[in-house]
Amino acid sequence: MQLVASSSKVAIIGAGAVGSSAAYALMLGGVASEIVLIDVHKEKAEGEALDLAHCRQFTDATVIDAGDDLSLVKGAAVIVLTAGIAQKPGQSRDELMMTNVGLFKQLVPEIIKHNKDAILLVVTNPLDVMTYVTLELSGKDACHVFGTGTVLDTARLRFLVGEYFMVSPKDVMLNVLGEHGEDAFACWSSASIAGISLRDMPTYDHRIMAQLFTKTKQAAEEIIRKKGSTSYAIGLVIAKIIRAIVHNQARIFCVSTLIPEKNICMSVPTIIRKSGTCQQLPLVLDHAEHLLFQQAAKKIAEAIDCAQSFL
Repeated sequence: MQLVASSSKVAIIGAGAVGSSAAYALMLGGVASEIVLIDVHKEKAEGEALDLAHCRQFTDATVIDAGDDLSLVKGAAVIVLTAGIAQKPGQSRDELMMTNVGLFKQLVPEIIKHNKDAILLVVTNPLDVMTYVTLELSGKDACHVFGTGTVLDTARLRFLVGEYFMVSPKDVMLNVLGEHGEDAFACWSSASIAGISLRDMPTYDHRIMAQLFTKTKQAAEEIIRKKGSTSYAIGLVIAKIIRAIVHNQARIFCVSTLIPEKNICMSVPTIIRKSGTCQQLPLVLDHAEHLLFQQAAKKIAEAIDCAQSFL
């Protein structure tokens, strides 16, 4: 029997492509009893909510609300932060970070004023830095503030590897860890298909695996170039993480969470429960992967140091 959280209201800050896709995935999955879309562009949020409300004949009776007032987060079990400026062509990561940190300086304290108890799920980029910034600004326990991390990167790579070996991605056990960005890395040493080491598969070829990981890292750029933004897959990632919280599922996801000994947020395999991300799994890495982990940690630490000058 699943233990359901006392509240399954979800508030989504930002009603753009990602926020509205997350709301749609939540509604289709019957995950939330109530979904609230909040955006500075009030009519955009209301339009998305009205479109979703028209689905109710075909889904669970989810209550849909919308507006531009952050007081709407009251009573939410999970608050999703998708608000922020997307990276523009030619814009540096530091410029993007400065803009979004400035936004979160105003946004996060206002959220906490209306809801001190909710879990905060960060989606805004640069993801690891914004997760740490949210943790700092909220003053909340680290279990209750985390980011979507490399969950989508992991899903993309599992899809490609499953396609290559002609098996379902659900049977591919392979994680992408580290930074949500260029310094993400695939943990090939522990990868398996239905318990069989990936390296023992008859058609395994490390060069092809490296090509698949390169394709994974380029996926978002390709999608953005072809359709303008990524939305469906990350929307479903958000819904799956929230389901794990609301139903206390103890699911394992590579979310961006606080690494206390390094005082940074980065993606590691973490158990998601109603209580949040209070338990990380031990990292089993080979020597090369360990070096990549340290490289990613160093890069994130430098970015966080830069971000703190804007706080």
